Amino acid sequence: MRLVIARCSVDYAGRLTAHLPSAPRLILVKADGSVSIHADDRAYKPLNWMSPPCTLKEGTGEDEGVWTVINKAGEKLIITMEEVLHDSSHELGVDPGLIKDGVEAHLQELLADRIETLGEGYTLIRREYPTAIGPVDILCRDADGKTVAVEIKRRGEIDGVEQLTRYLELLNRDPHLAPVRGIFAAQEIKPQARVLATDRGIGCQVLDYDALRGIEDDKLRLF
Repeated sequence: MRLVIARCSVDYAGRLTAHLPSAPRLILVKADGSVSIHADDRAYKPLNWMSPPCTLKEGTGEDEGVWTVINKAGEKLIITMEEVLHDSSHELGVDPGLIKDGVEAHLQELLADRIETLGEGYTLIRREYPTAIGPVDILCRDADGKTVAVEIKRRGEIDGVEQLTRYLELLNRDPHLAPVRGIFAAQEIKPQARVLATDRGIGCQVLDYDALRGIEDDKLRLF
């Protein structure tokens, strides 16, 4: 991973255009080829980024200090360096990946096996669908053939909605998958998380662990 802290401006040219005026920023260049630009706020979310596969060209001569990042769709991220404050590279090696809570992992497995729990006509694409920022718990299609990304938590809180939002932003860049909508699934969903999910057009699904396991409710029933 390469870490660059620099005063720079950033221009994006693609399906739309965007401009970040000059300011000190952190630029991350990862081994997978992705490039992301961060400010000293917004937690983990970058100001702008380019997902792999993409190429990075550092300008020389008259273009020295200008980085041009181009993805397979021809979109460009142009970073104009004014002053480089730090530039270092580090070998992180192979990451062992996120070890999920046992219940979350089992919920994922059970829901994948019973994908119709999300709705009639749903079909599974795959579990742990890989992306540049981590695997999506479940990727599936609804009855209309539209792609659906599912994030599974034992307890659904705001950070889970934020995580799914980042996945959706990335997945919707893939023309083979777009449009992709999201479902936030958990045994319990906090009210604040539900409000945020609804505001972002993300569906919420409360999961009954015992029902997914095929264990009948032992409470008395009328019929």
